[in-house]
Amino acid sequence: MTHIITSICLRDGACVEVCPVDCIVPGFPENEWPWYFIDPDTCIDCGACVPECPFEAIFVEDEVPASYELAAGQERIPFRGERYASDGGEVVDLTEDIQPNYDFFQSGPGYDSKP
Repeated sequence: MTHIITSICLRDGACVEVCPVDCIVPGFPENEWPWYFIDPDTCIDCGACVPECPFEAIFVEDEVPASYELAAGQERIPFRGERYASDGGEVVDLTEDIQPNYDFFQSGPGYDSKP
């Protein structure tokens, strides 16, 4: 099971630096693919990326929360939306962030990044 980078990722890049198999790819163009994405065919589920994320945006796919409460001031980039800061208490479904990861590597620009 792969890991998923969710919409609370703000593209810090620390996860890319620690990945031992180079499976994390930034989306480009950024306005169409605003997140980092994890190649499910390459990810070895080591979890090295999880503690490196300053936004706590990376989850094992089966553990992506369906009801995630945003903290006051916490920023989020919905896949098809604008970056915003929460007033606090807003509950979002991060499971909606799973499919864009697969889309990126099946038909998006991530397809070209595969060896």
